[in-house]
Amino acid sequence: MKKIFILICFLSIGLVKAQEEKPIYKKVGGLVQVTFYYIDGTIKEQGFFKNNKLTGTWERYDISGNKITIAHYLEGKKVGKWFFWNKNSLTEVNYGKDHIITSVHVWKEDTKLAVN
Repeated sequence: MKKIFILICFLSIGLVKAQEEKPIYKKVGGLVQVTFYYIDGTIKEQGFFKNNKLTGTWERYDISGNKITIAHYLEGKKVGKWFFWNKNSLTEVNYGKDHIITSVHVWKEDTKLAVN
């Protein structure tokens, strides 16, 4: 009986904690900003909706709070330059007309840049 009580307590705590990680929605002008969280409460992803479609800039973070993605949407479709960071590189993906990938560039830590 004691074990069942302890199990119920842990499940109850888990349910209360899970409720804390629900996304937060906030009206900003004509947009709705949404923020998603990791279990520990740090921001996982943040961006905007307009007319129930992704719009504007969306940013994603790892559990340590480091930015790992910047994405851009227009009326729910991928547009512009997207950036993806990982331990050793930065990847840039460009979306052009008809929301199709037009180019991909990868920069690694050892990449040399020429500056005029």
